[in-house]
Amino acid sequence: MKIRTLLLVLFILFIAGFVALNFEQILQPTALNFGFTEVLAPLGLVLLGMLALVLVVFLAALVYYQTLHLMEVRRITREATEQRHLADKAEASRFTELRQYLQTEQLATVARERELADKLQLKMDQMQAALTQVIEQTSNGLNASVGELEDRLERQFQPRNDRL
Repeated sequence: MKIRTLLLVLFILFIAGFVALNFEQILQPTALNFGFTEVLAPLGLVLLGMLALVLVVFLAALVYYQTLHLMEVRRITREATEQRHLADKAEASRFTELRQYLQTEQLATVARERELADKLQLKMDQMQAALTQVIEQTSNGLNASVGELEDRLERQFQPRNDRL
């Protein structure tokens, strides 16, 4: 139990014990002046009634303020829940946008890779054609040189064959 609650219970028990011990004196009639009239009534009972009335008023005020507090807490909780849902939706939206961005970038990268592969293939084809042409030219040149050497050799060896 909290200390405040314990003190409140002890105080109420103290008042109840005091009233129980002095109940005969509380019920003795006394002349009471209300300002505009004078009445013969038990002073202790009137004071206990006033104490009970004050207690009821304070309890009503406590219930009222506690109700207001609970309503405020519920409102704040509802607003926080709505804000959390909005934040979750915004986060999901950001994830969706990020996914779309990454997919777009991936498609762009694939397109660039294809374009580079096509360019590389074209360049390789050009290099192969150029290399083939160089090889053919070199082959033709070598064939011409070999043919020329054959002609020279044949000319040199023909006269010798004629001499025999």
